[in-house]
Amino acid sequence: MNIANNTVVTIHFTVCSSDGTQIDTSKNSEPMVFLQGSHFMIQGLEDELEGKSAGDKFVTDIPPNLAYGERHEELVQAVPKTMFEDMEINPGMTFRATTDDGEQSVMIIDVNDDEVVVDGNHPLSGLTLNFDVEVLEVREATEEEIAHGHPHTEGGCGHTH
Repeated sequence: MNIANNTVVTIHFTVCSSDGTQIDTSKNSEPMVFLQGSHFMIQGLEDELEGKSAGDKFVTDIPPNLAYGERHEELVQAVPKTMFEDMEINPGMTFRATTDDGEQSVMIIDVNDDEVVVDGNHPLSGLTLNFDVEVLEVREATEEEIAHGHPHTEGGCGHTH
C-alpha cells in the first residue's frame, strides 16, 4: 500500500540541520506513527512521503518554507523584566504570551537586569532540515481515526473526544 491521505504511517527518522547537527531521531526508541494528511508532520515531509510504501528508505532536504518557516526578526523583542514578576527566568525557557494576534509561544534568549529578550520564532525556523527516513508500515486509517485526526492503538486513542 502506498502512502496517501488518510493512511496511518509508521516511520523511523533522523533529522539534522544542514551542518549535520542531529536534532531528533526515533532510531533508538519507538517509531513515529501518524495520520498522513493530518498536518501532524511538517508539509515538506508529508509531501516527500506521498506515494512511498513499507520498506522504502530515503533522504531528503526540506527547505524552511515547507518546514517551520522563515525567521522573522520582528518576533525577537526586549520586554521589561517586570513582566515576569518574581519568577526565576533563564534563557531557553518557554512561555505562552498574549499578543495582538492571540496566544504565541516565546522562548527566552537573554536576560539582563532590566529586560528579557524573547523570540517568537519556532526554534527550527529558517533551517533547512535533512531527513533520513525508513517507512516501516502503511495501512488504511479507520473511520474513527480519520474523524479524530490521529491514529489509535489497539486500546483506542487513550482519551475522550
